[in-house]
Amino acid sequence: MLQDLDLIGTIGEDDEGPVEPETDSGDDEEEEPIVLGRKQKALRKNRSVDFNPDFVFTEKEGAYDGSWAMADVMNQLKKKRAATTLDDKIEKVRKKRKNEEKEARSGKTVDEKEGNEGFEKENQVDSEEEDEEEAKEEDSETDYSSADENILTKADTLKVKKTKKQKKEEETGFFEDASQYDENLTFQDMNLSRPLLKAITTMGFKQPTPIQKACIPVGLLGKDICACAATGTGKTAAFALPVLERLIYKPRQAPITRVLVLVPTRELGIQVHSVTKQLAQFSTVTTCLAVGGLDVKSQEAALRAGPDILIATPGRLIDHLHNCPSFHLSSIEVLILDEADRMLDEYFEEQMKEIIQMCSHHRQTMLFSATMTDEVKDLASVSLKNPVRIFVNSNTDVAPFLRQEFIRIRPNREGDREAIVSALLTRTFTDHVMLFTQTKKQAHRMHILLGLMGLQVGELHGNLSQTQRLEALRRFKDEQIDILVATDVAARGLDIEGVKTVINFTMPNTIKHYVHRVGRTARAGRAGRSVSLVGEEERKMLKEIVKSAKAPVKARILPQDVILKFRGKIEKMEKDVYAVLRLEAEEKEMQHSEAQINTAKRLLEKGNEEPERTWFQSKEERKKEKIAKALQEFDLALRGKKKRKKFLKDSKKKGEMTPEERSQFEILKSQMFAERLAKRNRRAKRARAMPEEPASVPAKKQKKVKKSVFDEELTNTSKKALKQYRAGPTFEERKQMGLLHPRKGGNFKSKSRYKRRK
Repeated sequence: MLQDLDLIGTIGEDDEGPVEPETDSGDDEEEEPIVLGRKQKALRKNRSVDFNPDFVFTEKEGAYDGSWAMADVMNQLKKKRAATTLDDKIEKVRKKRKNEEKEARSGKTVDEKEGNEGFEKENQVDSEEEDEEEAKEEDSETDYSSADENILTKADTLKVKKTKKQKKEEETGFFEDASQYDENLTFQDMNLSRPLLKAITTMGFKQPTPIQKACIPVGLLGKDICACAATGTGKTAAFALPVLERLIYKPRQAPITRVLVLVPTRELGIQVHSVTKQLAQFSTVTTCLAVGGLDVKSQEAALRAGPDILIATPGRLIDHLHNCPSFHLSSIEVLILDEADRMLDEYFEEQMKEIIQMCSHHRQTMLFSATMTDEVKDLASVSLKNPVRIFVNSNTDVAPFLRQEFIRIRPNREGDREAIVSALLTRTFTDHVMLFTQTKKQAHRMHILLGLMGLQVGELHGNLSQTQRLEALRRFKDEQIDILVATDVAARGLDIEGVKTVINFTMPNTIKHYVHRVGRTARAGRAGRSVSLVGEEERKMLKEIVKSAKAPVKARILPQDVILKFRGKIEKMEKDVYAVLRLEAEEKEMQHSEAQINTAKRLLEKGNEEPERTWFQSKEERKKEKIAKALQEFDLALRGKKKRKKFLKDSKKKGEMTPEERSQFEILKSQMFAERLAKRNRRAKRARAMPEEPASVPAKKQKKVKKSVFDEELTNTSKKALKQYRAGPTFEERKQMGLLHPRKGGNFKSKSRYKRRK
């Protein structure tokens, strides 16, 4: 029946399908030429006009690896002499100490030891694996005895801290509030281009986060945005996607930079560049990274090519603007400030003024941060035009799945901080930990101490070279080290996957700094924990954190035996710490002398041909700015009270500081910052270009204060008052003022006055 109707039946499960002849490239069979008629030739000719055979889709193949993008950055780093790392020095000192301890225990003389060496070499038959196991056992034996283990295995106690009712904050009115968003919105509903949707799928994004649902539709409309959301909620993609969509939709006619993203730190710039590059991997949009510590020449070459998106730190950007003639910001269409509250504070004030002056006035501006100020007048300095307020979270909210713990430090036990941190990292939190300190010096000391205890540690702060900073970050991300000791350089925006715990050696400067520090864990809906050490002088901040906490806050108490044990251990290690620091100082001197020799050689060979790089400030202005704003020892002594002066003088006389003095210095630094911030907030507000919004709440009726006669006469500009002023005072007024002669009914106040008038 099917054959009668000229139909083909469906192939069943048991039926065999038609076998197609295989065509190999090696076969000698030639294909028969297809003969076309006149009509077919005409159709093909017309079709070639509409459909160009050379047409290629603009969508590129994804040539970008999803792993942490460091290849481009590492290529820009200056090649320097490979020096021995701090870990090598720590290991050297540690081995030396262990050998000394073994010799002391065994009580053998050097001669006996030399005699036994040959016998040991002959009887050495064990495999390498067994040797390693024995070495580990020896390490554990030397570190802790059975009595110590009983103390160290004591559990910490946790208590829940009670929260008090929080006062509602008054919100100032923006021009428009878009904090409410469609919860059912998906990436497909946002009208994004195909290359972006493909990149989103490749990166593993399934559903947009709340900040992305709220920001992307508004950003696509070209409106100015002031956005605030908790740490780890995907703010980078929230500003990158609308920008990339705009660039794809309206391709450039000439090689110019149209988007500028400003970030406060180098590491955050590298991360934003990595995410943007991954999102743009299937499009023709080009990106460029210009941050400090990387090669200037390669950056200048990239800027001359005119990348679509430029991600930069303020200092390096100004350097290029003044020293790269072909580069300018007059064509900038979108300006984005990531961690905007940090970019707008006093430390970046002068640099931001310089950059904003050079940017195009007709632009879209977007501000993003986890701790954003609510006031429009503070943001007017960035010339926002009718900004849209998108506050998905409160500006002091921590991540939703963060468990906050605090350890109280008694007034007379400030020197226990190092011992407590060492106990926590050795006993409880052994891996995926970030330890934050207030100063670079303390971070370096903690790296040495924890390294001497046998822990895998790295450090990240401003005293390191860019290569060392990126290497420490890479090792921590790749799980080669368990603990990363850092200053607030690493507190902003860095997304390091798998951070389980954040420990604060001292409480940071402000609550905003605290929110950013603890935001390194519990990111993207994951769980995390923060442990902060709180002294008596820091309890005010603790109360504010407990008030604003949505989940219960816990107090952790360590057994006193454990703290004393670790304190004694640290005291014994002081000699080893000094030995490591001495090795470092020697190596620094060697490097410094080598650098001087190389500079002298270069000058002799080539001469001073290269022109000096210019800056928007003179050396004197920069020096004054540093003295005015940097929180250094001399700055503390100049600005502080008598006790601070005395404290600094005593510490300089002694040379080496005690644990109590070290922790006290850490707290002083944060207190100094808080004092300066409070003083700055008390200042009278500057006159702004943006008019202030009238208060929505009706003001209470104020009683009119009677003006004095003088004020009334001075401010009265009516015709009657003017006429009276020209005519002079009346008879009664002159009488009241004592200007009349006594004979005319007046009374002069003194005879001398009467004589003068006569």
